[in-house]
Amino acid sequence: MKSAINRRSFVKKGLVAGAVAAGTEMLGSSTALFADDGDEHGHHLSRGDAALLRFAAAAEILETDFWVQYNELAGVQDGEESSGSGNPLFTAALSVLDSDMAQYVHDNTDDEFTHQKFLNAYLESKGARPISLEHFRTLPGSTATGSSGKMRLTNLMQLTLDTSWWTRYRSSTHNPDLDPNFKFPQAIPTLAVGQHTAIPRTDTDTSDSNFLQAIANTAGFHMPTIEQGGNSLYPSMAQRASSVEVLRILISIGPTETMHFQTWADKAGNALPLTAVDPVTGVSVTFPDLNSPPFGGETFQTNLIMPEPCPFISRNLPPCSIIRPTETRGAATGAVKFLTDMGLFIGQSAEFFALLHQLAKDADNAQRDEGH
Repeated sequence: MKSAINRRSFVKKGLVAGAVAAGTEMLGSSTALFADDGDEHGHHLSRGDAALLRFAAAAEILETDFWVQYNELAGVQDGEESSGSGNPLFTAALSVLDSDMAQYVHDNTDDEFTHQKFLNAYLESKGARPISLEHFRTLPGSTATGSSGKMRLTNLMQLTLDTSWWTRYRSSTHNPDLDPNFKFPQAIPTLAVGQHTAIPRTDTDTSDSNFLQAIANTAGFHMPTIEQGGNSLYPSMAQRASSVEVLRILISIGPTETMHFQTWADKAGNALPLTAVDPVTGVSVTFPDLNSPPFGGETFQTNLIMPEPCPFISRNLPPCSIIRPTETRGAATGAVKFLTDMGLFIGQSAEFFALLHQLAKDADNAQRDEGH
């Protein structure tokens, strides 16, 4: 009971649109997340469904934040996404992966904006509390030409990327849901160690064309690395939804994340083979030719962008082409760990991490049998 009261006290300080300074009570209701969210008209969400949507909204807010950073520097510059003014050199380096990269970056940014806005609006329409992370917009971003200079929620300049999704989706024998201890090989091993920037930090980073291309390549692999997480998160959370409408929301937004993932996975395969050393940190990165030995074959072949059939549910059943993983237990908590390990939140406060972990725990505690 004491633990539950402490959680309620914390959540009051961590959730609500237009978050204010730390220590200020941010929720008016003493029931926090541990009762139904509803209004005087009887519209309501179960506490589990509200927690699922709040976590999804928080994840989309964080996604929007780093996509905005990409769009400011290398996306289509228009009134639809108006912050930033573009960095021609970084845009050109990113276009090496595909000539339409600027449009794709712009559209992905727009998608994430619509997701977070819809999820919060839906929560409010049911009398439930929305989520805002504006209180945590404290991280400095790029100062290179094109950046708006706004403070950020996420850090794109110290990333450590797990690119094992590349081989996971090409494996016909292993599924992390059935083989949780199997280690899929990294497509780009050097990205999995050290800290790498995926955007030019200053204009100095654009002066060396080889290093600038390494930054663009890093961005090219960061984009699908992020989107494959959402690709799995939505079906994992959908299995816990009680309301058919909440289920509909989760299984409708989820496939757009899959579309993003497949797009970016295709573009990452076009990254130029190169080796570069970060002149600031001394960290080296090598992008190999994934189609040549010791790479190549179905495990690394760059034009294989559709999931290879793999074991699903049981090895007694035929292989099936699927999203993986979709294990629902601990899915939200696992997503937070994945994003944290990536370095996306380097520089954030203890309060930020505590809130994110609380949101994840509440989502993971959602149950389908709550009577709604």
